[in-house]
Amino acid sequence: MSLFLPKLNCKKDIDDVIKGVAEKVVVLRFGRDEDSVCLQLDEILSKTAHDLSNMASIYIVDVDKAPIYTRYFDISYIPSTVFFFNGQHMKVDYGSPDHTKFVGSFKTKQDFMDLIEVIYRGAMRGKMIVQSPIDPQNIPKYDLLYHGI
Repeated sequence: MSLFLPKLNCKKDIDDVIKGVAEKVVVLRFGRDEDSVCLQLDEILSKTAHDLSNMASIYIVDVDKAPIYTRYFDISYIPSTVFFFNGQHMKVDYGSPDHTKFVGSFKTKQDFMDLIEVIYRGAMRGKMIVQSPIDPQNIPKYDLLYHGI
């Protein structure tokens, strides 16, 4: 569990953050506190939170406490990280079929920092989708299951 990152414990808290944070990227890490990959990601997020404080606000969301968002974003693998800017869902082209979230942990702090910078700069220019700056070899590969296709 990350002691350094704020936790959002219900849908109202998540809604308030998404709608209330202006001119910054809102980073929502969906996962579970006891999961080892989530802990690895939390360490990267907490170590970069101060450096990115002008561009991003980072929050932890337990998938079991936010089932509405877990279903909405089709979070079947944890951790999954979702990004917003001024209340709008930001999408990122990682070279995979799913542009709505980053699945897994970032390999390095620099990968995460570069991604936030690209999302922030793109959002400031009015873009709703940006191209991932992360080396494709550093992006975890998962077989995403799409229900009802």
